[in-house]
Amino acid sequence: MRVCVIGAGLSGLAVAHALKERGIGFVCLERAADVGGIWRQPEAGERGPGYQSLHLNTAKQLTGYAGFPMPDSYPLYPRHSQVAAYLRSFAEWAGIRENVELRTEVVSVAQDADGMWTVVSRDADGATTSRRFERVIVASGHHTDPALPDTLPAGSETFAGRILHSLDYRDGGDFAGQRVVVVGLGASAVDIAADLSRHAAETVLSVRRGLHIVPKQLYGQSLDEIAEAPWWNEMSFAERRRWAEEALLVARGRLADYGLPEPDHPLFSSATTLSDEILSRIRHGAVTPKPAIASFDGDRVVFTDGTRVAADAVVYCTGFHMTFPFLPAGCPVAADGSVELYRRVVPADRPGLYFVGLVRPVGAITRLVEAQARWVARIIGGEAELPAADEMREEIGTYLAGIVQRYGRTRGASIQVDVGPYLAEFRESLPV
Repeated sequence: MRVCVIGAGLSGLAVAHALKERGIGFVCLERAADVGGIWRQPEAGERGPGYQSLHLNTAKQLTGYAGFPMPDSYPLYPRHSQVAAYLRSFAEWAGIRENVELRTEVVSVAQDADGMWTVVSRDADGATTSRRFERVIVASGHHTDPALPDTLPAGSETFAGRILHSLDYRDGGDFAGQRVVVVGLGASAVDIAADLSRHAAETVLSVRRGLHIVPKQLYGQSLDEIAEAPWWNEMSFAERRRWAEEALLVARGRLADYGLPEPDHPLFSSATTLSDEILSRIRHGAVTPKPAIASFDGDRVVFTDGTRVAADAVVYCTGFHMTFPFLPAGCPVAADGSVELYRRVVPADRPGLYFVGLVRPVGAITRLVEAQARWVARIIGGEAELPAADEMREEIGTYLAGIVQRYGRTRGASIQVDVGPYLAEFRESLPV
């Protein structure tokens, strides 16, 4: 086998398909029991972000692969089980299922003196295997290492309730009749708070910093459809921001009117949170907003405004560390936390190593992943070439400088991309 693909989620399957189309030999290693990545429901005893109420935030026609659309019977925003079934169907349709080794965890990836890559993996029985490849493509995502605050608030060690991360959350029914505090305002936080509010006796949403909450549709169009529309991409950045701000005032008004903090940054200067539910649940009294947690006191959670609530559980929806423990230190995440990849795919100083899916767009990621996968397959197949390492490092530096100017030095900002401009980077090197 020439190529090792790590991960069999949406990104890994796109890579496998692109390699298969070009007749490039590969094996895809997946530590879970099935393909599907974050969309498959974790098995008993298995940690994973695929909670029961998880749905797509992007429209099915843009989230499905270009050559294999999602079924007409699916709703516009399918639930996780439907997405998982679709990904399994895609693997069968593309003829790549036989290339996937399930229940196979990658332990280490190291480059040899001759430029080859040694990949050590471990199967379900604990047996390790060492194999050498010409190229390695990492498509495993970054939703496995939960990020909790470096220091939990005072009193957490004696808190009478449970403290858990969203990675351990499964279903609101598990908290029936309980009092639950959800920490965060990202996608998982608002999803979980809305889900809990239908089961828990009381649901509180603790928010340290305001984020822009955007409905999944504006003027009857999904946001990812808007992001790919010609009229949107013909506008300047300032015009797009002004249009969206005006649309949000019509759609939901001011966040402060819901008891949430107003964002301290303009729209498109940080990741946005897509949700059709959370503001409605707040307005219906099912979710109560509170500021950040100051401390724990017995069975009570104390907030920075001095208020306190009794709680049986606190769910931290505070994201994930961007870690790749099987890779050499500093690859691809630098000491300052920024991801250093040419075109968000290639580390300049690691020839033969690629990353697919390590981007965060406003809109569906699938078109971006497919473009990345096709480009990498063309490079491996000798149909496209990378520039010199110095040129790649220059592009990385320019990109990261623009990220800092737009987003500041925030965690995860270095993987933010705009759909239209990012796809345009690949058009010149991909056949029509």
